[in-house]
Amino acid sequence: MRHSMSGHLAFGVALLALSAGLAPARAGVEDSDQERAARWQEIQKSIFDGKTATTDDAAVKLDAPTRAADAALVPLTITLAQPKDIAGLYLVIDDNPSPVAAHFTFGPDADPKEVKLRVRVNTYTDIHVVAVMKDGSLKQTVKFVKASGGCSAPMGMSDEDAVKGIGDMRLRLAGDVAADKPVDATLMIRHPNFNGMQMNQLTRQYTPARYIQAIDVTYDAKKVFDMDTDISLASNPVITFELLPSAAKGELKVDVKDSTNAQWSRTFPVPAVSN
Repeated sequence: MRHSMSGHLAFGVALLALSAGLAPARAGVEDSDQERAARWQEIQKSIFDGKTATTDDAAVKLDAPTRAADAALVPLTITLAQPKDIAGLYLVIDDNPSPVAAHFTFGPDADPKEVKLRVRVNTYTDIHVVAVMKDGSLKQTVKFVKASGGCSAPMGMSDEDAVKGIGDMRLRLAGDVAADKPVDATLMIRHPNFNGMQMNQLTRQYTPARYIQAIDVTYDAKKVFDMDTDISLASNPVITFELLPSAAKGELKVDVKDSTNAQWSRTFPVPAVSN
């Protein structure tokens, strides 16, 4: 399993925002559009080494609730109109303490037309999705989401119960596996994703951070995607992606690593395509 970004990029962006006077502490319902735009300019400079993403709402789409029903479990659907031209994808929650929620790099057995996942949103914020094209250009879209307290929200159970079964995984394939047709694959991972901001309701102490940093998915030893992530990923992550199955029965392997260097692996059978 390759090394993930281990949070340094995301936390570096947060520190950069602090030094620029654009800290997430200032973010919220009263921020102006100009303040949000200035914050995004600083963030993207840090992530993309000074490169600027071009807004292209036709190429990159983000479906997110305008007002989150649960700030700790905000569902997002990312749709890419040119999946064959996509090399990677960044999901950035501008005003979260650690803005880079996910960075995907795709392999030959992925069809990155649609990706679904759930995240924590800490305050009223812009959420940016940036597609890294194979030619090196960047295309982005943005959605403003109203939410509050998602990063500090407790799980509603004891820490001991939250870690029971940690690392367990399940995979669900939607419908029949047919030739020349991507299949929706939903990966479920048991992990509390403690981010260090949640208070244990019994002890009144903050639960030490322990969160997933990397998820690598391969299909018959070929990369589907690598995902580097940080504290903004929701607890017990559920990630839906599109897989290009082969003519013969295959195996999907998932490797997961968290911030304590614990690692888990599981292999799932994928049936052969049907005629």
